[in-house]
Amino acid sequence: MLSKENIAEYFKTLQDNICQALEATDGKGKFQEDNWQHHSGGGGRTRVIANGNIIEKGGVNFSVVTGETSDALQKQLKLDEKADYFATGVSIVQHPISPMVPIIHMNVRYFEMSNGISWFGGGIDLTPHYVVDEDARWFHEQLKNACDKHDADAYKKYKEWADNYFYIPHRQETRGVGGIFFDYLKPSAPKGELTNDTKTKEDIFEFVKSVGESFAPIYTHLMAKNAQIPFGEEEKTWQMLRRGRYVEFNLAWDRGTKFGLETNGRTESILMSLPPVANWVYDYKPQANSPEERTLSLLKKGIDWI
Repeated sequence: MLSKENIAEYFKTLQDNICQALEATDGKGKFQEDNWQHHSGGGGRTRVIANGNIIEKGGVNFSVVTGETSDALQKQLKLDEKADYFATGVSIVQHPISPMVPIIHMNVRYFEMSNGISWFGGGIDLTPHYVVDEDARWFHEQLKNACDKHDADAYKKYKEWADNYFYIPHRQETRGVGGIFFDYLKPSAPKGELTNDTKTKEDIFEFVKSVGESFAPIYTHLMAKNAQIPFGEEEKTWQMLRRGRYVEFNLAWDRGTKFGLETNGRTESILMSLPPVANWVYDYKPQANSPEERTLSLLKKGIDWI
């Protein structure tokens, strides 16, 4: 029978494999590991890479945390009563040096409550500083392949969910070209939820594994393909502005950040997702018919990339 310990052990191995792949492709940067303990129980391994050939700053975090739900967390999780929680997962953000290489994020996670409720969640999305149609299309094809192994309807559902989730309402733009996002995936789901109630917990875990294991091949390909493309100061200025948008989303809207802060999680690990440097320019307007203007025109929901 699939146990929470089995799931946590898999996530640890996933962290190891992804770190090895990123180091090999970068060729210079090495992950530094920081082991930490959570005040209410459990802990994690934060791994950060910096000043590589391709990656300026990135993190691949594993955690397994236990505790009692706070009032705020109880509300966020829509629980009728207080219960102890077990939460484990892997969370990744990579910020490249080059504005021609995209930012990427992935999270795969599992929650189990002492009242018997458990579910999986996660997602992966791409945030190019400059949207390249070929790369966006290829990225979505890889995600669809990962989804199709388990559910022919999953990609369409979870892409739409990602479009809605990775959205910056106060800017009226998506964070990037989207990807997939899913949450509260559990067997025997009430009718009307996105999960198929004929799926077992093991089935859902296999789907989550498929998503998690797609990360390294996807991002190492994009790193190698784009790292040598030349760029200048204009592109770096734009990169800093796009990083600013990334910060706005993570601090104002991201549920994972809010969950970590609500549970008094480790601040350094939670804010690992932020770039080393970002910028904000008052009322910035890109030049007409520029690559920057084109990118902004593609930061919207509902684009069918494949």
